[in-house]
Parts: sequence; structure tokens; C-alpha cells
Amino acid sequence: MNARAGIDQLQRSTGRARAAFDRTQGRAALRVLAQAGSAKAIILPGAGGHAEAVFLNTSGGLTGGDRLDYALELGPGCHVTATTQTAERIYRSPGGRARIGVTARVGAGAHLDWLPQETILFDRAAAQRRTEIDLAPDATCLMAETLVLGRAAMGEQVARVDFTDRRELRRGGAPLHLEIVRLTDAALGAGAAGLAGARAVASVVLAAPGAGDALGPVRAALGMEGVRGAASALAGRLVIRLMAADAWPLRRQMMRLLDLLRRAPLPRVWHC
Repeated sequence: MNARAGIDQLQRSTGRARAAFDRTQGRAALRVLAQAGSAKAIILPGAGGHAEAVFLNTSGGLTGGDRLDYALELGPGCHVTATTQTAERIYRSPGGRARIGVTARVGAGAHLDWLPQETILFDRAAAQRRTEIDLAPDATCLMAETLVLGRAAMGEQVARVDFTDRRELRRGGAPLHLEIVRLTDAALGAGAAGLAGARAVASVVLAAPGAGDALGPVRAALGMEGVRGAASALAGRLVIRLMAADAWPLRRQMMRLLDLLRRAPLPRVWHC
């Protein structure tokens, strides 16, 4: 048996979870919950008629050849916060890439907070993730993503990696925001042109009318020790970028900014 055949015969993890909500009696009510394989979703009530969806991967992490898909659908007027139970871990690949898909459709007048916890990349991780959020013309969204290169407390070093992260927001079917993060061996060693020694990076995007009004308060909230950050106001968007040598100060900075933008407590799993 050759090496390629051995890789193909390894057990693979596959998971799909989908949750759909409608607004009923002033609240976001669960309409559909479908889950298969290693992907699960827990639905919790939130304050003010909001709902909270917590996705989890019961396989404990991903490696080459694994597949994980999360999907959300928000009916008109729904307000939903979606997150992950814990950090997603992408381990060394024996061959091939792990694939992660996140899709969301946000109906008229609805709002989605997509706030997954960190994605941790281990040495020789190989994965591709695609996040697509479709907004109705008057829907709004707050989206955040954090990438961490290994666990500093465990002395882990990431020297080789192959990771592509494509994040796209569309409004009324037209592109609104697109960013593609490509991490490779070359990017890790590219100095100021790459990660400049950072082990943790994050971005936050608020897509809403008047999002730029938060630029002043957001800039005032930046500057936590050990974290470099910047914020920009664009047409209908506020974009924040963060970099740090360690994941913990970056997480604290993220929590401060998300508390400010949400004006509501973060999901409970963020504090576990």
C-alpha cells in the first residue's frame, strides 16, 4: 500500500449543522435545527427577544481531509448571536486540507453577530475556510475572526502552515466586504510584509448604516498593552485589525471592542 492510499483510508471527520430562525411574538424563535456528524448546535435564549446559537465540533479539531459546515438563516426582524463553544483547532495534516464552510442569510431588518472563538493553527496545519454572509438590503451584521499560531503557554512553534481564510459579506446580492487571509511558510517569515512576529491576529467588521459613528469610541478603546490595532470607517462599514505576540492580550482587546460595538454582554461561552 503506497503512502497516498494510506492517507485516503484514514478515518475522516465530517459535520454539518444548520439553524433557521423566524420572528414570532417579538422574539427570534428556532424554526429549523438540523445536525449531522461531528457538528452540533445549541440554541439558547438571549435578552430582549434575541437568540444565541452555539456551534461545536465534537471531533475535537480538524486535520487534512476533514469537512465542517455551519449554516444560519435569519428571518425578517430576527436578532441572533452565533458563536462557537470553544476555539477551533486545526492540527497537523497527514495530507490534503481540512475544509470549513460558514454560510448565513440575514433577512430584512434582521441582525447577525457572528462571533466565533479563536481558530488555533498547529504546525503543518493545512485548511481552507470560506465564510459567506448574505444580508438583505436593510439587514446588519457584526463579524469577528481570530487566528492564533500555536499555544504560547505550551511552547508550541508554528514554522509551516497552509491556511486560506476567505470572508465575504454581500448586501442585496452585491459585494460589500471581502478579505482573504493567506498564511504560508513564506508569510510566517516575511517580517513586516507578513505577520511581523505576531502569533495572534484578528479582524472585526461592522456592517450597518452609521457604522462609522463608532470609529472614535473604538479608537479610544484600542491600545491595550501588547496589542497593535487600527480602525477605519468605510461606506456602511467599520473595520478593525488587531495583532499581538500572544493570544491572551488580543482576546482581552477583542472582548473590550465587541462589548462596545454590541452594547450587550458577550455570549456566555466567551467567559468559560
